[in-house]
Amino acid sequence: MSAARKPLMDQKAGVTQARLDSLGAVPAAGWTAAARKEALDRVVQQGLPHPRDEYWKFTKPQGLTDATPAAAEAFVAHEAPIFGEIDRVKLVFVDGVFSEEESDAPELAGVKIERLAEATSADIHWAKDLYGTLEARGQTPVERPLAALNTAYATDGVLIHVTGKADRPVSLIYRHDAADSDALLHHVIKLDEGAELTVLENGPAAARFNKVMEVDIADKASFHHVRAQGRDHERQAITHIFARLGTESAFKSFTFTANGKLTRNECVLELTGDDAIAHVAGACVGDGDFHHDDTVFITHDAENCESRQVFKKVLRNGAVGVFQGKILVKEGAQKTDGYQISQSLLLDGDSQFLAKPELEIYADDVACSHGSTSGAIDEEGLFYLRSRGVPEGLATDLLTIAFIAEAVTEIEDEALQGEVLSRVEAWLERRRD
Repeated sequence: MSAARKPLMDQKAGVTQARLDSLGAVPAAGWTAAARKEALDRVVQQGLPHPRDEYWKFTKPQGLTDATPAAAEAFVAHEAPIFGEIDRVKLVFVDGVFSEEESDAPELAGVKIERLAEATSADIHWAKDLYGTLEARGQTPVERPLAALNTAYATDGVLIHVTGKADRPVSLIYRHDAADSDALLHHVIKLDEGAELTVLENGPAAARFNKVMEVDIADKASFHHVRAQGRDHERQAITHIFARLGTESAFKSFTFTANGKLTRNECVLELTGDDAIAHVAGACVGDGDFHHDDTVFITHDAENCESRQVFKKVLRNGAVGVFQGKILVKEGAQKTDGYQISQSLLLDGDSQFLAKPELEIYADDVACSHGSTSGAIDEEGLFYLRSRGVPEGLATDLLTIAFIAEAVTEIEDEALQGEVLSRVEAWLERRRD
């Protein structure tokens, strides 16, 4: 180790040890024990993130790595919960702990659903070969120690095994009650060949939230994911999705974020079977001391696969948006189609958008592109609407919704598209002059 690097490693080691001390011993949790030990070893070896780490230079990780979380009061919303009109199976977690009395019967989804907290007592379980496996694979070539920390210490979450088409979407609802809550949830989802599942997520979860979702998608299976994060502004969260796609499989995920002092969403996907499709999209609206980071890494390791990344951020009053997206095309992954776009709409001169798009290609028969733009509201469009009698505030909102719509239309279900757009409209209306 160089002399220049040693002080940084010493500093990271101190922060890491303080966080581990706050968590105590790794849970002795049956068939997850080996994966937890290996994950803890990764955390110790890597150290928790530091602003000088390459993939953390745009986002200060301190709020996610401190021994204890900053206090965050729960926000009381005066509107109906999102997805409320969708026929779904609701599973509720309060400050990271499953609430049976507030949840529906899991069997109504037509798939096998178990709690991680209860399933680890079994001697043999289908999730043993998956728990921590995709997270560990996702540590190369970029280290993700907060995901490893989750694998080591999370004691609750859901284990979902899908053998056919689910009867209803599974809706994971995260409620935040305690101002000092520090939640870690770990979900494992396995889709057998030809299976299909939609997962909905919403809610602030806790004052500080660390979540991992591992999704194994077999040949010809489809996984759809729509998530809404908010509205507790003081909350801080890091989420991770690790997914592996088989032949002719599909992964489609969309995230809408409103408010939040610090949010980082990481998505790490491996396309390992030919003709697989992976779409990752997101939209956020932020105001004031709002920091939102989307970090995506997609690996193409099979032929004739398609990936899309579409991200839109609306920022005002000094809000900060970050996008880091990479497409890695391995040797032999011919006929890859990779598309990546990240755009921000800055509603004032104080906000900031930081982008780091990357392509790394080792195959010669590919079509890959990336683009990133940042700008103000369309003055010609604004003038057009104003000239037809539309008030300036409403005209600005209409142009903002049109800007976000490209990302929202990545959601296949039109009813879910409408749910998300209605939340965007409500956020804008609350801030309209």
